[in-house]
Amino acid sequence: MPLVTLPDQDWIEDLGPVDGVEMLSWDIVSEPPRPADVVLVVPPYLGSREPLHRLSLLPNLRVVQLLTAGYDDVLPSLPPGVRLANAVGVHDASTAELAVGLVIAALRGIPEFVLAQRESRWLPLEMRPALADRHVLLVGYGSVGRAVASRLAPFEVALTAVASRPRAGDDLVERVHGVAELPDLLPRHDVVVVVVPLTAATTGLVDAAFLARMADGALLVNVSRGKVLDTDALVAEGGRVRAAVDVTDPEPLPAGHPLWRTPNVLVSPHVGGATSAFRPRAVRLLRAQLSALGRGEQLRHVVATG
Repeated sequence: MPLVTLPDQDWIEDLGPVDGVEMLSWDIVSEPPRPADVVLVVPPYLGSREPLHRLSLLPNLRVVQLLTAGYDDVLPSLPPGVRLANAVGVHDASTAELAVGLVIAALRGIPEFVLAQRESRWLPLEMRPALADRHVLLVGYGSVGRAVASRLAPFEVALTAVASRPRAGDDLVERVHGVAELPDLLPRHDVVVVVVPLTAATTGLVDAAFLARMADGALLVNVSRGKVLDTDALVAEGGRVRAAVDVTDPEPLPAGHPLWRTPNVLVSPHVGGATSAFRPRAVRLLRAQLSALGRGEQLRHVVATG
């Protein structure tokens, strides 16, 4: 019977018995339980990735199952031959909610209202851009990107999707454009939402040239990874392009960093997936993955092999 480890006993209790699988808790920091028997490890959701070098203590490890969608920071610690599966679908709802919330907050001026309330100051009435009738460009149209699209569609927006390669559309977009079309698409959109994974191809994707192609006053929303956006380039824009970012480079954003003071920029502290929606979806994913393991079947969502 394959032995798997979960971050703590609460996860084991939430999962309940899974046929064909034995579960023990391991926080990655302490000594691993029965290291020669462990075949799958679920690392903690939050915290430093530095302890993951201890995966090398498990000679028969076959799979690392993440509780995050992002996995770039795990690859350096992945032992040779070990497969890495990410948490596709677990964070879609939470991240999509935040993306839509950031769009509305930035367009309607909610950060200004919060500051004015602190000063007991009633702002004068002015016409602000509505989300309705905006042309929204989704850069990245995987699981999270489609979740964002499905939540934006009822707001009466025009949606355009971009992925690494062009392909047929679906019930939300007529077609999915290739990333090579971005220079032509960017000037024609009022809102650009970035939801790509961090890879060699997407690192620095949103650079000075990308921002320069955006229209004056257009809104950039980044809920992917900080390194996808060139922070210095955004600061250099000086507020010409508005931005709402849940991720930054560097991260955490240090006190005194110029991005804090850049006009028309809203920063949230990488909270896209950290909601009450996380746990039940993570439990469903883990139960499905461990059940497949117990039946001797292939696990889904394998994104890399060490």
